[in-house]
Amino acid sequence: MRIGELGDRAGVSTRTLRHYESLGLLAARRRANGYREYDEHDLRIVAEIRSLAELGFALEETRPFVECLRAGHPTGASCAASQEVQRRKLAEVDAWLGRLQAVRDRLAAELGPAPVPRCAVTSQEV
Repeated sequence: MRIGELGDRAGVSTRTLRHYESLGLLAARRRANGYREYDEHDLRIVAEIRSLAELGFALEETRPFVECLRAGHPTGASCAASQEVQRRKLAEVDAWLGRLQAVRDRLAAELGPAPVPRCAVTSQEV
């Protein structure tokens, strides 16, 4: 498939695909006329990159996952290098959660207890 079709199927722009190629994350084969040529495996690689990016991985952090797929593994997370990146990302997320919990606790403490709601009954109703 050509770059436009890959972009359409993967839900990314051709500019994004060229960027992935410039970083070495995506390897295009060239037709005789110079057009880039991709296959289903390339679609899987782009899907992996996008999925990881949605989880907060930087493009460079996706490299071990891409290399794992290129090596023929069923998933990008099947290799030791990928799992190490996942462990580091998990530690980052745990740290963010800890900081967020501390912020939440401080806000809750400064807010104090919830105010007692006022009675909606007026003196005329009693």
